[in-house]
Amino acid sequence: MAKGPTVYDVAQEAGVSIATVSFTFRQPDRVRPATREAVLSAARSLGYVPSASARGLARGRTGALGLFAFDYLIDSTAVAAGRSDVESPPEDPNESYRIFPLYVDEIQRGVQLECWKRGYALMVGGGNPNTTETTLTDIAGRVDGLAVFPNSLPQAILERISQRIPVVEVSETLLNRELDHVTVDNFGGMRSLVRHLVDVHQLTDLQFVGGLTSSDNRARWSGMAATLTQYGLTPRPLAQEGEFSREDIGNLVSSLHAAGALPQAFVCATDEEALKTLDALKDAGIAVPGTVAVTGFDGIVAGKIARPALTTVRQPMEEMGRAIVGLLINRIENPEQAPVAQELPVRLVVRESCGCSAP
Repeated sequence: MAKGPTVYDVAQEAGVSIATVSFTFRQPDRVRPATREAVLSAARSLGYVPSASARGLARGRTGALGLFAFDYLIDSTAVAAGRSDVESPPEDPNESYRIFPLYVDEIQRGVQLECWKRGYALMVGGGNPNTTETTLTDIAGRVDGLAVFPNSLPQAILERISQRIPVVEVSETLLNRELDHVTVDNFGGMRSLVRHLVDVHQLTDLQFVGGLTSSDNRARWSGMAATLTQYGLTPRPLAQEGEFSREDIGNLVSSLHAAGALPQAFVCATDEEALKTLDALKDAGIAVPGTVAVTGFDGIVAGKIARPALTTVRQPMEEMGRAIVGLLINRIENPEQAPVAQELPVRLVVRESCGCSAP
């Protein structure tokens, strides 16, 4: 096979330095448009394709970052616990269209944008309990740093990988804050939401809907309980501590309705649970917000198009993705630095499901 054109050939053809050629392919926003086009034109005419492996050998790095997420058809909490009997039957996409894009999807978008900006390639992976370790190990061997979502892999695997390459945890922290970590102000966000329900709508009887298996949910429950206590109100006991399925929420609504014990508001730990609660209330013939209010947390797109539109606390998901990349690159360049915990602010978004007018 004939030897292909090199970066030196492109630089000579375009009349620029080899550094400019490198920036054109790795960090195009750093190159003036006219220069960038000259380099690309030269590359096209020569048939040049940059070699990632050559760059990696020269720098001792791959020039790529990894992102490992849980599969939404898998019970992620059980995966983290090392169970293997957790695969769920696939859902009909036409039945679940409302919930996409989700929290993970929006964070991934931020990671992709920031990787492009900084000249890094991105490998995205996921898996089921039987393939998680092999998939993750394969990705870890090809990247300079890795971001992992909560409950996407067992702690032992995470610890082993983090000894080889920089790892940033998203939202949940499994290794007692030994790793860089990006989260949001879950407590403060829930505090703002509860204050809105009490001060604006005079709602004092609130039911939390959400399991306490994640640090996010525990912080949200704590924020709700602490804020109600500040008002001299007693929060309702948790309906259950584990994760809520659609069936669980339907049973909760039915039992409370039958007993004449509906709360004034269902305060859900996530938008997904809030959407399921809206469905359950509709099936039971209970008006929202006429009889009961419903709120969520996350700010996914589906909440905006729900009917009624969902009042929620919006996480800055794209910014989280960008922050993840920043922490990974900083850790790659400063491996001895102390672990960084970055907390981003959230924003209350009021809509119809709590009784407010449409924005």
